[in-house]
Amino acid sequence: MLMPRIRCLILVSLNLLLFTVKEKQKYSSIGGQAVIEGVMMRSPHAFVIALRLLSKKIRLRKDQWYGASNKHKILKKPFLRGIMAVIESMANGIVALNYSANVAMQEEILREQQAHPEKKIDRKKSDQLSEKIGIATFITMAFSLLFGIGLFIFIPHWFTILLGHTDVQSFEFHLVDGLMKSIIFVLYIFLIGLLPDIKKIFQYHGAEHKAIATFEAGEELTISNAQKHSTLHPRCGTSFIFFLIFISILIFSIIFASINIGSLLPFWTKHIVIIFLKILLMFPVAGISYEIIKIAGAYPNTWWSKVISIPGMVLQKITTKEPDDNQVEVAISSIKTVLFLEDKFTLKEQKEKILKLEEIEVDSLDEIEKSGLKLSDFLE
Repeated sequence: MLMPRIRCLILVSLNLLLFTVKEKQKYSSIGGQAVIEGVMMRSPHAFVIALRLLSKKIRLRKDQWYGASNKHKILKKPFLRGIMAVIESMANGIVALNYSANVAMQEEILREQQAHPEKKIDRKKSDQLSEKIGIATFITMAFSLLFGIGLFIFIPHWFTILLGHTDVQSFEFHLVDGLMKSIIFVLYIFLIGLLPDIKKIFQYHGAEHKAIATFEAGEELTISNAQKHSTLHPRCGTSFIFFLIFISILIFSIIFASINIGSLLPFWTKHIVIIFLKILLMFPVAGISYEIIKIAGAYPNTWWSKVISIPGMVLQKITTKEPDDNQVEVAISSIKTVLFLEDKFTLKEQKEKILKLEEIEVDSLDEIEKSGLKLSDFLE
């Protein structure tokens, strides 16, 4: 079994790319993400993480979402909102993965106790472990971010050079670079999917899609209804990433062809500078891609909109697996709690953060109050 920190490292590096685009007009502005033994769901104003515990109970971490775009309306303007969506999605994913990793570590201590009751766990040592989680988390996240940048930006760039494409001002260079990104990305997804622990997380990814699809279909949020839906969803971040690569090819070609960056620098130094600029440019590239995806979402039945979603839908056959009923129950509990918070506290109307972070444990879906909100309440 992979240690929670290793699982978290792999997922955070993947989360650099698999952020969810939540604004397609046909669908709800509710999105989610699979985590270790659970699912995170976020609506425009609520943030919930649901985890399955060894006791079979479901732990719910409930909070109000009140991000920078709620405080500063200018961040909801075109292009800026895309950049904020990327930043917020990454931040949400890191918080959710960190929380699930912390719980998983405590669950492993409990599992060890159950397997070897004769052994006594030093409570003082256990408490020290909990106190060190913050430092371990920081190190894990920092390394994961560097790993993701190296794997999906640095390596494709150098591979392109090794293949004999050295003119960074040419369209050909960025086309090959984009193809290398796509190949590395697909191989990475495929290889980590072979790990048993990651396969389980992919099952939770499928459960997340089923729960959202059930809500978007206007059906009651039950396990039987959710299991009828596909694990594939057009709004998954995997559909966005290939479009992001396509847009980056065009934008990088235009920018680096127009501006001869680092012309007086040594060859390798010049490319290091260009790689650094690519990292910075990914945010405006994501903002532009986001706006085009929104337009495509407004016309979901057009041929070009369907073409855009094909690569991501195909890749989802790797990143999602059929979940069991227990996993679907966790995903439904997460979205039900999000809807309940939005409804009970009318979070859409709040001008400030009114809820405090709360953790509860439930035995079943019946313990989570129902909401009267429908899909129409979450369309933008």
